[in-house]
Amino acid sequence: MNGIKVIIFDDNDSLRDSVAMLLGESGDFTLVGGYADCLDVRNNIRNTKPDVVIMDIDMPGINGIEAVRVIRNNFPTVQVLMLTVFDDDEKVFAAIKAGAGGYILKNAEPQNLLHAISEVYNGGAPMTPGIAKKVLHQFHDMLPEEKKDYHLSMREKEVLGLLVEGYSYKMIAGKLNITYDTVRAHMKKIYEKLHVASMTEAVAKAINQKLFPTK
Repeated sequence: MNGIKVIIFDDNDSLRDSVAMLLGESGDFTLVGGYADCLDVRNNIRNTKPDVVIMDIDMPGINGIEAVRVIRNNFPTVQVLMLTVFDDDEKVFAAIKAGAGGYILKNAEPQNLLHAISEVYNGGAPMTPGIAKKVLHQFHDMLPEEKKDYHLSMREKEVLGLLVEGYSYKMIAGKLNITYDTVRAHMKKIYEKLHVASMTEAVAKAINQKLFPTK
């Protein structure tokens, strides 16, 4: 079995079929399961052993946000990418707080979905641009934390600054003329120095403590 293993939870049969077709046309992904509800989400994941879960929100029985909590509590290494029509603040932040690694709207271009799956698998936090702005505005409204010196290098601060502006790993690599793997290496060091476990936490701390270079 080749590529990143993916399962999808969505009660729209045609959408599941479309995603299956999209993944099947790429050699980078393998769809190992598709489900119309999350009523048996633990066993679904145990049986398929996915790398990434694509999750809708509005489903019968158990909604996608509750399912994300179940996944995060039972399968901490499995990444979850929300794929939904909802862009209201309440659902966006509930999903991220529950442990979703990314949030993409269903009107996204197919290639953007494929890129988002790869990015969340590689530790990124892909978001539709409008969603990213909502998240960043929420962080701006938070009270600033006590400022500390995390001994970030200038390059690490540059990477953080671009993350705050909504750049993806791939865009950062192009902007700074470095490789994608180099960006990932910088992010690993940033996580360690900031004592965070996700891109969302890193961006929040960067904004609250102004850890990136000012223009």
